[in-house]
Amino acid sequence: MAANRLMIIGESINDSVPRTHEMLERGDLDSIVALAQQQDRQGADYIDVNIGPRPPELMAELVRRIQQLSQKPLSIDSPDPRIAEAGLRAYDPERAGGQKPLLNSVSPLRTEMFRLWSIQPFRVILLASEKWEGDRCRPCRTAEETYQAARHLVEEARSTGFALSNDDFIIDPGLVPLATDNEGHLGRVLEAIDRIHNDADLTGVHLVVGLSNLTVMLPSKRADGSPVKGPLQDAFLTKAVPSGLDMAVAAAGKKYRPLPADHPAMTCLEDCLRQPGFDAIRRIRQFYAGR
Repeated sequence: MAANRLMIIGESINDSVPRTHEMLERGDLDSIVALAQQQDRQGADYIDVNIGPRPPELMAELVRRIQQLSQKPLSIDSPDPRIAEAGLRAYDPERAGGQKPLLNSVSPLRTEMFRLWSIQPFRVILLASEKWEGDRCRPCRTAEETYQAARHLVEEARSTGFALSNDDFIIDPGLVPLATDNEGHLGRVLEAIDRIHNDADLTGVHLVVGLSNLTVMLPSKRADGSPVKGPLQDAFLTKAVPSGLDMAVAAAGKKYRPLPADHPAMTCLEDCLRQPGFDAIRRIRQFYAGR
């Protein structure tokens, strides 16, 4: 699955990862660059770079240092336009074989970040899990709302006049942790992926999820010692990749695989889709309890 259909954006250089956070706090950039090299060797298609709420100059320095040792294109990951701008200015496409960076990400609240294209052309992750309602931005609750939010973001990007093509748009429907999904977001995401993928106006756009979001707050092992997170991620991909998902912010080097219909993680996920809400949360608990 990962080898020929799913592009991986290596997730490890992110301030939300405890080990990386400690490196950033210590100012240990050598270790962070080594982490980028490791993900490169593990086959990441892109390497995400998220420094958290730190000076823009740090983003620029990291981008330059990583590009000295890796030819993989980078994902400049920040909600702060100043930090994103610093990373884009520092990025050298020639060091990545001419490939554009990713800008991760633009939400309905941050559409002013499209202007950064004039500094450095990029491919952009569009966060379609939020929508404007009057003068407020609120989470999308249904697949239809997610689909319409995606269309709106693409249309707004096209209206800027910059030469963004459908291939430059990477839509993120916003994967929610299974451990707290009492509103049926798993079904919303899967249905939205299918709808976006089959929209003729959106032919050529890409679809991405933050795969680790699915299994945060879950234990690593079931009661019998078998893994919890990996199989549930595989089960999600087994459903999502045939529907159009082709990218994931995920662990580089992990061998994702499609699961048979009778695999325990697959039957668990199907049960969650059939009975969303608190029943789904109970089903997840049963899964990691080994029942």
